[in-house]
Amino acid sequence: MNNQINMSIQVIPFTRKADQYDIVDRAIDVIKESGVTYRVCPFETVLEGQYDILIDLIKKIQEACFTYGAYEVLTNIRIQARKNGNVSIEEKMYKYD
Repeated sequence: MNNQINMSIQVIPFTRKADQYDIVDRAIDVIKESGVTYRVCPFETVLEGQYDILIDLIKKIQEACFTYGAYEVLTNIRIQARKNGNVSIEEKMYKYD
């Protein structure tokens, strides 16, 4: 699968000591540092890129959650892919910007 896809991720970190929102902010920092196109939304973040790159990024996001205080992470992922073409955030959002 070499086409560009959209993948949404929602992480819900469970912690006893750290603030959940601080951990989510650290997860978003990992996304920012990755260089992939993304859009932060109130309940999830949408990523744009090749499947394998985004799956590897999901692993790094989960690791960051553990590093910054989560003892467990619930991760919800949705994927939009096309057989013969790319998927972009812009094609769905252009009329709302």
